[in-house]
Order: sequence, then C-alpha cells, then structure tokens
Amino acid sequence: MTIDKNKLDYKNKIILAPMVRVGTLPMRILALECGADIVYSEELIDLKLGKCVRKENPVLGTVDFVDPCDGSVIFKTCDIEKGKVVLQLGTACHERALAVGKLVQNDIAALDINMGCPKEFSVKGGMGVALLGQPEKAKKILRTLVENLKIPVTCKIRLLPTVEATIKLVNDLATTGIAAIGIHARTRYERPNHRPHPEAIREIMKAVEIPVICNGGSKGFELFEDIEKFREECGADSVMVARAAQLNVSIFRKEGVLPMDDLIKKYLKLCVDYDNTPSNTKYCVQSILQDQQETPRGRKFLNCQTLQQIW
Repeated sequence: MTIDKNKLDYKNKIILAPMVRVGTLPMRILALECGADIVYSEELIDLKLGKCVRKENPVLGTVDFVDPCDGSVIFKTCDIEKGKVVLQLGTACHERALAVGKLVQNDIAALDINMGCPKEFSVKGGMGVALLGQPEKAKKILRTLVENLKIPVTCKIRLLPTVEATIKLVNDLATTGIAAIGIHARTRYERPNHRPHPEAIREIMKAVEIPVICNGGSKGFELFEDIEKFREECGADSVMVARAAQLNVSIFRKEGVLPMDDLIKKYLKLCVDYDNTPSNTKYCVQSILQDQQETPRGRKFLNCQTLQQIW
C-alpha cells in the first residue's frame, strides 16, 4: 500500500508534545478529546522498542508492542488516535531506527526523531541533543527513514547558540526530505526556568521553507488562548504543548479548562478502559494534583497500589 508521506498536515495544528511517562495512550486520547489535533508518544528508545512483538488486543481494541522478555507493553495505540499519533523515537543509529520504523509504520501517523532532549541518559547514548553536534549522523538517520518508510518523518531540535547556526542546521536537515521540524525555543543548556526565545524562532521562520512546530512556552500557558499567542509570537506553523498539558491537559479546550476533579475522573476512566499501568496512572495524576498531593485526599491517593484502588 502506498501512503502519501505528506498526508499529516503540520499547518495550524495544536499538538501534545512528547513527554516521558505522560504521553501514554490514556493521556493522548484525553488530549484529543480536549481539542488537540496531533498527539506525540513519550520518547521510546530504539533498543527497547526494536525487540518488541506487535500484538492485537481484541479485548481492549488496541495494538500493543510487547517486550517478549517480560511481557510489558512498550507502546500501545488504538483507532481513536489513528492518523493523529506520532511516535517519538530516541536513537543514535540509522539501522536501528529503520528497524523500528518498519515495525510500527502501519500503526502510526508519523515517526519523529528526538534531537532535543538534553538529559544525561540521552546524551550519553548519543541521542537527543547529542545529534545536534553530529549533523551528518543526524541527516543519515533522517534520510534513511524518509527513503524507506511510507509515513512522514520529522525531528525535534533545540536552538543552537546562534540563530544563524540554527537556520543552517534546519535547512541542512530539511534536505533529507523530512515533513516538518519541531523547535524547542531554548538552547541545550537552558531549562524551563529560563525564558524561551520566540524571537529566535521568528527569525528562523523567515529563512526556512519546511513547516516549523514551536515548543517551549508552556510556563506562560493558562488557557487555550495562551497557546495561540505563543505560536503567533514565534510566527510558527504549529505549536506543541508540554508542561502545561502535563498539569492540565484540558488546556486544549477552547471553552476553558476543566475543574481538576472532572479532569482526573475522565483520565482515570481512560486508564481503566485501556488497562494502563498503576504506576504510570499515579504519576500522571500526581502531576495534575500538584500541591494537593499533601492534602488528606492526596495522601490517600498516593497510598493506592492498583487501578481499582485509585478508581
């Protein structure tokens, strides 16, 4: 079957950003229900995903990629997010990346390569921002995927020390045929407490032709309108939301955010429906609860060990 590699439109989209332990199936579905156009999985590592076995789960109505060693589900998807879910891959090897791409390409809308994670685990493995210092290697990974997969391929980077250097990198990566590029509006060594640089992305937009997805403004997001304001400040084609969505995924609602209790109930129902792990469920609810974890109800929740107890 031939698929148009540009089928996934990256113009004027509001996107759930890839977030470790957050971008699992229940949260992605809830993001779509709240108004997100595209949802990214959490970053998954090629060595882990590449050894998985694809299995269809008729009970849950999901497609599961299962680790044959311990039976754990590394990635799970379903028809609700068909054509809207992008799997983000952590990789430093074009061959391993391609093996994963071929394994998952019939079940995802696009494959994204993480070139923006500054965490030690990624950098030591030659992944994430480590690839920004090895553009030829990064291009080889992307070109291998573009030339051999039937779905769009993208990547996500951070700003380099200068706008000029970032423009050169983006145009270099674009020669591989990628469908879009995500740009976190901070440099490798900046963290969420540092202000983002939407002005840098605006300058980049003047010099590149590839669709650009801006990221990094979550600290200032309280309502849906703030998301669009950041996109306009960046002049980008689309915008992806990370931390603000982790705290309250209903920020994607144009009608306004949901009360915390309503949000948690919706999320927990999806966790039960799709048999999410208790540990992952607790992690995400803790993010929503924030300082309310220290209340009597919050402490009772933290003592729960199963989905039944949580529910």
